[in-house]
Amino acid sequence: MRKIRIVLVLGVWVVVLPYLGFPFFWKNILLSLTGLGVVYIGYALYREYLVKDGKQVFDNFSENSNFNEKEGVGMDSTENRVPSI
Repeated sequence: MRKIRIVLVLGVWVVVLPYLGFPFFWKNILLSLTGLGVVYIGYALYREYLVKDGKQVFDNFSENSNFNEKEGVGMDSTENRVPSI
């Protein structure tokens, strides 16, 4: 719930920022930093959604393969090929 409040405050900040009298250069910097903050919080909320939805979220990479069987044992070499059209 805290992240939702931060998104609300950032939204109000974006609406009010043009009227605060900052120079154009500082306005661009502040809007860019605000945008990066919104992106980060959106990504964090998305990861929380995946965890709550029951999907596994991994921070590392692994190839898809069957680790229960030794590679090549009991499998024909043509089973792994994509059929040609």
